[in-house]
Amino acid sequence: MPDNYFARYLPLLIHFLIAGALATGMVLLSWIIGYRRPTRAKLSPYECGMTPVGDARERFSVKFYLVAMLFILFDVEAVFLYPWAVILKDLKAMGQGVFAISEMFVYIAIVLVGFFYIWKKGVLDWGLTVSSEVKRLSTAKAARTGGDS
Repeated sequence: MPDNYFARYLPLLIHFLIAGALATGMVLLSWIIGYRRPTRAKLSPYECGMTPVGDARERFSVKFYLVAMLFILFDVEAVFLYPWAVILKDLKAMGQGVFAISEMFVYIAIVLVGFFYIWKKGVLDWGLTVSSEVKRLSTAKAARTGGDS
């Protein structure tokens, strides 16, 4: 074992240097000897084989972001079930099986309360809905114009 503390990390440093040199070399070689013939089709953005329509900087509904955040939230909560399942056998062997099961039921109940809350708020509803205010305004307009809307 070398006496110098940093000498133990020398192989790791050499590994990083070789990996960085190889990556840089590959990129540079492909740029230098690469076959380039840019065309209009090659320079256009690629979206799943379809021709892009419209501006990419359009506004999206908040529901898209809300559902994305909820997916991440519930995904992380589901990941917490795996470590519990792994140690459940050990907890049963130590006589803590009933405690472990009851704690998991409490955890799942809290997750389900959150799920039912977002369901009740309509976050998971992707259908087009017309609010009661819009319905009221359209019926009032129809009554004023004689039924033509």
